[in-house]
Amino acid sequence: MHSDAANFQLNSPLTTLASIHKIHHTLHRLNLTEDIGQDSHPSACCSRAMPPRKKRRPSAGDDMSAKKSRQDSVFRKHETPQIREEETFSSKRCLEWFYEYAGCDDVVGPEGMEKFCEDIGVEPENVVMLVLAWKLDAQSMGYFTLQEWLRGMGSLQCDSTERLRNSLDYLRSVLNDSTSFKLIYRYAFDFAREKDQRSLDLNTAKCMLGLLLGKTWSLFPVFNQFLEQSKYKVINKDQWCNVLEFSRTINLDLSNYDEDGAWPVLLDEFVEWYKERQMS
Repeated sequence: MHSDAANFQLNSPLTTLASIHKIHHTLHRLNLTEDIGQDSHPSACCSRAMPPRKKRRPSAGDDMSAKKSRQDSVFRKHETPQIREEETFSSKRCLEWFYEYAGCDDVVGPEGMEKFCEDIGVEPENVVMLVLAWKLDAQSMGYFTLQEWLRGMGSLQCDSTERLRNSLDYLRSVLNDSTSFKLIYRYAFDFAREKDQRSLDLNTAKCMLGLLLGKTWSLFPVFNQFLEQSKYKVINKDQWCNVLEFSRTINLDLSNYDEDGAWPVLLDEFVEWYKERQMS
């Protein structure tokens, strides 16, 4: 029994040494022996112990996504120029559009103008046609020349009937701006008068005044009656411009009208006529 105990005590150190040797051999294979007994950082140990990263092979789903992305890119590449071409103003389309109404001439005349108004859905006597003529800087009522058309439609970016129809609300809104309205009002005088005349005949003047002031100046119906019974046959430009100023600054009861002011005689006579009518 003592012999067995002695053998156990003898074999224990040997067994321990064998185990240590085996562990050391294993660590040596893993290149970790230098860390035994040293105060090295764990991160260095781990970085050497981790096997190299393998690249992930793309799955079938990844291939499909990449293929779809490439197809979408090609589609957009071909689609974008087509959309831009449709949205961009074309001088060629604008020219072709002009000759639909001009025929073989370089001017849209009364017949072509009638068809043009019908196509865009606007009556020829509608005020929006006056605004359009102003935008084109047309020189004669009832006519659009090729240069006027290309310049004006270009500024509006309209090269088709549909585009102009879509711009009609904008043209109407221009009248709401006081500065633009004044410019259009002044333009209307030269646009409507005969080119060999310095004044506007009375009938044409009444029509144009009704077009421009009929819905905004409450005294226009009375002023129109005054013109009908007056001695005047024509309206000159000074009188024309002062009628607008009168409509904007003078009260409806004419209480702030200064007879000694720089108003033309035409308006002095209107005020006198109106007051006499009110008293009778």
